Amino acid sequence: MRMLGVIQARMGSTRLPGKVLRPLAGSTVLGRVVRAARESGAVDELVVATTIEDADDAVVAECTRLGVAWHRGPVDDVLTRFLGALDAHPADAVMRFTADCPLLDPEIVALGGRVFRAVPGLDYLSTSLARMLPRGLDVEVIRADTLRTLDRLATAHHRVHVTSYAYTHPDRFRVLGLTLPPDRTGLRLTLDTPEDWRLVEAVVAEFGDSSVPLAKLAEWLSAHPEVAAYNAHVEQKALERG
Repeated sequence: MRMLGVIQARMGSTRLPGKVLRPLAGSTVLGRVVRAARESGAVDELVVATTIEDADDAVVAECTRLGVAWHRGPVDDVLTRFLGALDAHPADAVMRFTADCPLLDPEIVALGGRVFRAVPGLDYLSTSLARMLPRGLDVEVIRADTLRTLDRLATAHHRVHVTSYAYTHPDRFRVLGLTLPPDRTGLRLTLDTPEDWRLVEAVVAEFGDSSVPLAKLAEWLSAHPEVAAYNAHVEQKALERG
C-alpha cells in the first residue's frame, strides 16, 4: 500500500494569522510538522496542500526550503486541494495532517499507519472518533478511492474538513476509531490561538527543536500545571464553523 501524506497549510487563520510559518527554535511550525511526518516512516511521499492566494507564496517558499513537494488549490474547498495533491502524487491511501500541530508525535503517526495497513478493507481511520489524545496529536488515514467518492458526496463544511463526511456517515463507509489510553483530552497541544502559542513556545523552550513523545510531554506538563493552564480554557471551533 502506497501512503501519501498531505499537510494542509495556509497563511490565513481567523484566530492566529500566519501561524504555520511562525519560527520555533530555528525551524517553523510547518517545518516541525513536515519533520514529524517524515520521522514517522508512515508515508511514502509527502506533499503540502496550500492555496492559490498570494499570501501562500510564503508557504511555497518554505516548502522549497524544506525540500517537500507542494500543491496549490482553492482556499475553502480543502477536499479539492487534497484531491489535486493526490492526482499529482498517486497513492492507495492518504494520511491527513494539518500544519497547526507542531507537537505531533511521530510514534503515534507511525502506529496509525500500521493499523490502517493491517486492517483489510478500511475506508477511514482516526484517533479522534473516540478521543483520548490531546488536540494536536490526532492521526487520520483515508483510502484514496474513498476520498474520491467523497468528492461526489460532500458539500458545505464537509469540503472544508476533507474527511468529515466519511466519519459522520459510518453506515456508508468502513470506519475505525483508534483509541490510545490513558485519557489525555485535558491537554490542548494544537496551535490556533495566542494562548496555544504560549504553550507551544514553553514546550519548545524546554525540549528544543525535536519531536517529543506524548508520554514524556504529558509527564512534563503534569509537573508544570501552570503551563498546561495557558490554553486550557480555549474552545475548539465547531465542525460547521470551518
